[in-house]
Amino acid sequence: MALAAVLALAGCGRLIPDSTPRPGPWSPPPGPVAPGPSVYVAPGASVVDQPIGGETFGRLRRVTQSLAQCEAELAAARVTFTPTPDRMNSPTCGLTAAGVLGPDFGTAARMTPGDVTMTCALAAAVSLWRRQSLEPAAREILGSDVVAIEHMGVYACRGVRNDSGETARVSAHSRAAALDFSGVRLRDGRRITVAGDWGGDSAEARFLRRIRDDGCRVFGTVLSPDYNAAHRDHLHLEAESGRLCR
Repeated sequence: MALAAVLALAGCGRLIPDSTPRPGPWSPPPGPVAPGPSVYVAPGASVVDQPIGGETFGRLRRVTQSLAQCEAELAAARVTFTPTPDRMNSPTCGLTAAGVLGPDFGTAARMTPGDVTMTCALAAAVSLWRRQSLEPAAREILGSDVVAIEHMGVYACRGVRNDSGETARVSAHSRAAALDFSGVRLRDGRRITVAGDWGGDSAEARFLRRIRDDGCRVFGTVLSPDYNAAHRDHLHLEAESGRLCR
């Protein structure tokens, strides 16, 4: 009896249906899934390639709200940006829409240290500022090309610093949204620093003030030695929505 039952079931087909698709004689062979729509920005049309003007800050804010759009803007300008996974290191410190800013193949200047982790919005603002302000200002005022842009870092889990020390207010550095620029090295060998060249009316001081003033139309917040002693040796360049220039 048992053997007869097994044979009867076998005659009815598989106990577990086979759902594997079987193409008919005219079915196309299986192939890769077509990619979805992607953001495209034509070479030369990136926000990074546009001169600084009254609309620069607003334009940057619009094109960096979407990570895909921001990445496309950088790619069109030949700026290397490698996204990193979002992560939270503490309730007030972490990375969102961030990546590693590498070489800008549209310029000669290189970040020192290089390969800096920052938000894509900051990467776009820094790239625009160095291409449309810092490099042309160096050629015009100092008569030499910038080969290195020196900085004190971006990402740091800390509070805002003032002349009395670190405060409880969370810094944009805790979100990798601010760069502390300290100076440049020129092709002719000169080194210009905020700490050593800000004061007076020398060409070096005029250069630093020019790029600070231009930065105020690119970044949300720019703080210089004119703000307080805590910024005596750098420009704090912050790519967020706040508006403060000093």
